[in-house]
Amino acid sequence: MMKKIFISLLLITATGLSAQNQTYKIADGVITHQDLFNTSMVEGVSCFRIPAIVTAPNGDLVAAIDERVPSCGDLKWSKDINIVLRRSADNGKTWSEIETVINFPFGQSASDPSMIVDQQTNEIFMFYNYMDLDKEKDVYYLHVVKSADNGKTWSKPQDITSQIAKPEWHKDFKFITSGRGIQTKNGKLLHTLVNLNSGLYIFGSDDHGKSWYFIDTPIKPADESKIIELADGSWMVNARVNKGGMRYVHISTDEGKTWSSKPEPKLIDPGCNAGIVRYTAKADGYNKNRILFSNAKMEKGRMNLTVRISYDEGKTWTEGKTIYGGGSAYSSLTVLKNGDIGVFFEKDDYTQNTFVSFSLKWLTDGKDKFKKPSKKRKSTKK
Repeated sequence: MMKKIFISLLLITATGLSAQNQTYKIADGVITHQDLFNTSMVEGVSCFRIPAIVTAPNGDLVAAIDERVPSCGDLKWSKDINIVLRRSADNGKTWSEIETVINFPFGQSASDPSMIVDQQTNEIFMFYNYMDLDKEKDVYYLHVVKSADNGKTWSKPQDITSQIAKPEWHKDFKFITSGRGIQTKNGKLLHTLVNLNSGLYIFGSDDHGKSWYFIDTPIKPADESKIIELADGSWMVNARVNKGGMRYVHISTDEGKTWSSKPEPKLIDPGCNAGIVRYTAKADGYNKNRILFSNAKMEKGRMNLTVRISYDEGKTWTEGKTIYGGGSAYSSLTVLKNGDIGVFFEKDDYTQNTFVSFSLKWLTDGKDKFKKPSKKRKSTKK
């Protein structure tokens, strides 16, 4: 009996070592595959983390990320985190050099970039979380900068903490979710804010970023989350939770006043930030409604970056296709100007931050393909 147990333990150990030592590669068939940020690119940087990508109004790609200098620690642990980016004008084939957007004096850090593209004003808003570790350790402030030239230059930082967070939250662990927010069909800008003491909240703007407001309805359970507008005008939040090995979905039909919530066991997840984006909408003249979702498709362990599609507004999802089977953590999705799909993700224990692109036809093994819209939606300015 002891001999059988010993042999079984050997087999289990060997299997675990085999999985750890397995060599992974980016899936065959992707159009573009490029490491955009790693520590060999900038001397003295400990790591790059927290990827965010959008497609600018002119079609350029803007990929932003934390540049973490003294250590790879998060905002409250590092006195020198900057926000940097790279841009591409050719659907990700070539990229600009690394450009700095935010760089405060040592002792002050900025982290967790996210962006919203305003298609009505042709502006990009970039949000980040700020902390002065020398003067106000553990106090989070919420900032935004704006670009009117497709990410080439940016405005001075604006502190919007008082507009989107309660005064009594001053010392709470709060942060704007990294990745991206959205613009609704009627022009609203919407994004998500987490207070780890009380829940997830929606904040937004009805005047193209001149002012911001906060919807005081906590959404639970939810950590880092993404919001998307559904075809019927309702709002859906796809949420990270840190237990259970799955995502949660929250839906509001009254612009965030109330929410219905449910676990999504088919969207397995290890407790990690994910990406979700509207790919096509019938209202915009496309032949189908499609939503894309990217995450580390594992119940435990940040591995197996997978992209799925929903054809019924998030009710069901395809099994998806593995983009990279190895170490994969945070991911951010965007739709390229030619209709291809772009993913910017953390790879191999945060040593690389990689951009890949591929066609809808490749993602669906030929079952679906991108078709240009028959008409363009007329936006409603407010």
